[in-house]
Amino acid sequence: MTSSKTDPNTAIQEVLQAFDDVNGPQPGFRPAHAKGVLLAAKFIPSPHAASLTRAPHLNQSSTPVTVRFSDATGLPAIADNDPNASPRGLAIRFHLAEHVHTDIIAHSVDGFPVRTAEELLELLRAIHLSGPDAAKPTPIEAFLATHPAALEFVQTPKPLPVSFFKECYYAVNAYRFIDANGVSRYGRYRIRPEGAGEYLDAELAAKQTPNFLFDEIKKKLTKGPVRMRIAVQVAAKEDMVNDSTVHWPKDRPEIEFGVLELMSVLPNNDAEQQHIIFDPIPRVDGIEPSDDPLLEPRAEIYLASGRRRRAK
Repeated sequence: MTSSKTDPNTAIQEVLQAFDDVNGPQPGFRPAHAKGVLLAAKFIPSPHAASLTRAPHLNQSSTPVTVRFSDATGLPAIADNDPNASPRGLAIRFHLAEHVHTDIIAHSVDGFPVRTAEELLELLRAIHLSGPDAAKPTPIEAFLATHPAALEFVQTPKPLPVSFFKECYYAVNAYRFIDANGVSRYGRYRIRPEGAGEYLDAELAAKQTPNFLFDEIKKKLTKGPVRMRIAVQVAAKEDMVNDSTVHWPKDRPEIEFGVLELMSVLPNNDAEQQHIIFDPIPRVDGIEPSDDPLLEPRAEIYLASGRRRRAK
């Protein structure tokens, strides 16, 4: 990704190598959001969602879903209360038919540090070269000084939630939603808990056990299903829909998309996590990608890392 003429396969491998340089090799795990858990769930669409898209899962009473919650970084043993474990990740797979699905991928910060895959590679390399012995200003300091969106992302508060179920999640990219009449609007997914988000202060966060968020999931689900809400923030005509670093005004309307009902931890979780490859491109009628330059590279990186993971 150092040149527009770089072979796409080489470029993707450069990104994976950059992740490995930052995290150290972690065979069998994702290069980002390595520590996670898969849950069985179902999706119940909102009656309002049909006004947004004709996608098939909005026209069924419910759809089976697989959900993955995760900590940040490529370190599978990172402590849940490590500051580097945020942003938390949430991936949702809607099972539409046998071998037919569409996904949502989100994390717990409303925004993204870079606009392109080339900038992502530059960011990862800057992090890797900014060890304790690096000269000042370090490469990451220099990068942040010239990339205001990345600086904003780093400086955004990332409090520790009391539960994965009490965190808010935001899709990185915008998508084009098309209704039954062919009318289209751009929007971004937001996934929220029922009720308000709940977070720990620094003192309580420091006292938590390394796996407390994952332990809490198991404990909570023994008491019954947990519900979370999916909405779509709808862009105005003047809003930029192809730049994941740009925030839309907070007064943009939201349309209720539906409810996730989270039911149980999947059996054979480690093997299932190694196998499943989420896709940031919808690949379903009624929801299309925007021309965000991150989308295709993200999909290619997810696929390449998934194939590498499965081979271990």
